[in-house]
Amino acid sequence: MPHAKTSTTSRPSRRGVLFGGAAAGLGAIAALGIDSLTSTAAPAGASEPLHGHTMIPFYGAHQAGITTEPQTHATYIALNLRDALDCESLGRLLRLLSDDAARLTQGQAALADTEPELGAVPARLTVTFGFGPKLVELAGSSATAIQPLQKFTIDQLEESWNDGDLLLHIASDDPLTVAHAQRMLLKDARRYASVKWVQTGFRRARGSETSGTTMRNLFGQIDGTVNPSTETEDFNTLVWNADGSTTMVIRRIRMDVDTWDEVDRSGREFSVGRTLANGAPTTGTKEHDEPDFEATDALGLTVIAAHSHIRRARSENTTERIFRRGYNYDDLPSGSEVSNSGLIFVSYQKSVTKQYAPMQQRLADLDALNQWTTPIGSAVFLIPPGCAEGGFIGETLFMA
Repeated sequence: MPHAKTSTTSRPSRRGVLFGGAAAGLGAIAALGIDSLTSTAAPAGASEPLHGHTMIPFYGAHQAGITTEPQTHATYIALNLRDALDCESLGRLLRLLSDDAARLTQGQAALADTEPELGAVPARLTVTFGFGPKLVELAGSSATAIQPLQKFTIDQLEESWNDGDLLLHIASDDPLTVAHAQRMLLKDARRYASVKWVQTGFRRARGSETSGTTMRNLFGQIDGTVNPSTETEDFNTLVWNADGSTTMVIRRIRMDVDTWDEVDRSGREFSVGRTLANGAPTTGTKEHDEPDFEATDALGLTVIAAHSHIRRARSENTTERIFRRGYNYDDLPSGSEVSNSGLIFVSYQKSVTKQYAPMQQRLADLDALNQWTTPIGSAVFLIPPGCAEGGFIGETLFMA
């Protein structure tokens, strides 16, 4: 049988088709440029909402970072002054810190900044300084108003989270900015002080919710509803002293989220006195509705229990109020824990003893939330007034 005639035009193999197609594809990519693959990317120079270059002024009658709309990320650093530090050296330290803080908050490089690019995006960076009793006395002023709080019955304080001589409160919407500012300021301070503790906190990212939305803590609660508006005379009366200073209480509160998970929704709302959905009091429908502490249910029981958190926090004395500005923390759990979470509770007020302490005493005596919350750190600081350009934070103490 004669052989069939072989065609001079051979059919391409499957491998050849695949390889040839791939090569052609690579050639097309090379010709078009690799960026052409990301068709969803915005072209260079396209308009998009950026917040990185928003700056908060450093100089002024009051320090920034108190009335500033809270940023997403915050770090609180407590330093202990070195024993050999004298008044003159303290002044040099505060000048150096103030100068670099002023630069960094405006997107400028700190002195001797080896990574100036990291500070080019301030993203509403603020640096707020707080002074402990030792620093205030070293500057020649009285520290009577900022003595440590008494130990309350609910406290299980750990020395590693208590007190401090100098506080750096660094906050921004960008965590890289916070980290860089922290490093620059600690480099300034290392000859004069050592780090005692660092607490890092967070809120929802800017743009995730409408500006001014009350934060949620890690119990899922809306946290801080009853807060004076920063634009009112009421705020000025409660917070600012005549010289532009105020006081800060910072409490680290461990929250037992693992056992809180075991409580049903109605039990959680009963303990707090507010709904979880929108923070409304359980006698109302909206977050800022005034609670009705006299309202009763069908059984004649008060709807908002006498030991609920909002009832215990409320005083008939309207001067016993504070301005709060807290952050969540979420650290590495250990053992069988699912979470190691809590709240960095921060309050500002003219007088710790007249405003904060009475409220905290009522909560310590009887608060349903005490079953799931434990204060493990406590510190009190003077927040001195702001300064003018060319001055430094704390200069008024040296003039006393």
